[in-house]
Amino acid sequence: MTEWGRDETVEERADRKWGDLLQELRVAQTGVQILFGFLLAVVFQQRFADLGDTDRAIYVITVVLGAATTGALIGPVSFHRMLAGQRLKPQTVAWASRLTVIGLVLLLCTVASSLLLVLRVALHNALAPWLVAGVVCWFAGCWFVLPALARRLHHDRPREK
Repeated sequence: MTEWGRDETVEERADRKWGDLLQELRVAQTGVQILFGFLLAVVFQQRFADLGDTDRAIYVITVVLGAATTGALIGPVSFHRMLAGQRLKPQTVAWASRLTVIGLVLLLCTVASSLLLVLRVALHNALAPWLVAGVVCWFAGCWFVLPALARRLHHDRPREK
């Protein structure tokens, strides 16, 4: 057994991690593509003309965040394609993983910004930012804090021999 807990070569490990990453990206890409599609359609709705300057600014920021998120979450596919056959799979997996984490952070920002716009229009009061803050805390906890805690707990426990 290797230090990673599996008997696999560096290339086999990279192949396994790439397959895992692709499954994760499929989930994230689907969500961001649906959200981004809806965002692009909003500007063509009749009620869009009624938005004030602040809400229009939030909308523009949200669309830009959605585009950046899409780029980050589709980036690993392009990265892999451009480096295919170059014997750089472990490096490709590392870079794709970084892009995925960036994409998840951007997705959190996009969701928060979208939610802020919707709640400002729906509620017309000061409750909207508080609700968004609560949702951002929930997402951050589910997406980043719990995995970090699990990782820490795993590394802090005694190793079996």
